[in-house]
Amino acid sequence: MAKITSLQNPRVKAAARLRDARHRQKQGRFLIDGLREIDRAVRAGIELVDVFHCPERCAAGAAEAVDALLGRIDAEPLAVGPAVFDKLAFGERAEGLVATARTPRRRLEDSCFGANKNPLVAVIEGIEKPGNVGAVLRSADAVGVDLVVVADGRTDLFNPGTIRASLGTIFSVPVCEATTADVLAWLRRHRLTILAARVDGSMEYTEVDYRRGVAIALGSEATGLSDAWLADDVRAVRLPMLGVADSLNISAAAAVLFYEALRQRS
Repeated sequence: MAKITSLQNPRVKAAARLRDARHRQKQGRFLIDGLREIDRAVRAGIELVDVFHCPERCAAGAAEAVDALLGRIDAEPLAVGPAVFDKLAFGERAEGLVATARTPRRRLEDSCFGANKNPLVAVIEGIEKPGNVGAVLRSADAVGVDLVVVADGRTDLFNPGTIRASLGTIFSVPVCEATTADVLAWLRRHRLTILAARVDGSMEYTEVDYRRGVAIALGSEATGLSDAWLADDVRAVRLPMLGVADSLNISAAAAVLFYEALRQRS
């Protein structure tokens, strides 16, 4: 196939528009940037639509891995020139790969844990920065969290920044979006212990039992969790803060709580 060099090519223009959340929603597609992320998407069964490959932007050390990936995907790769690739790519990359994919439909009501009677669920509410969502997903992947729920999210789940910050773990961790009200109702139906991370929590995070089915809810560093998490059946836990700061970034707090759960479960 001839190399695409025009920025006005219809497929290039459609892919470039996926930088915008409105177009991701309109097209039902999103961008995946980079060899590692595309590989993890393929392994997770994500359907690729277009795969743009720029040999000039592929470092010599990555060529073999890129060729191996291109050889096992269903979508026919499209060769593009450097100018086209630079229009599509998110930051500097050494593999010369960008793909578009169909957005998977992930609904909270479809989530299940099979034979696992003691799932570990993470809820992150009202998070605006894609990088924070991605960082939480990396920690969730590391400790084997069974489900991550984005409640009342302020960035769409498949933002390119989220995918990149997650290192592609967004495709390996079960994750979905829902309203806070629906999340709480779902947690109660599944009879999970609900823990809310709050600076004024009545118990330190090490004093609670994470070994049974439990959901850990965290809010943004700026505003914390909403008042919906002040219910009587929600236990507020805190992380000790011995310095002048009164809170941690959500990704740091999530990692601490997830690893305490892993420690107890191990």
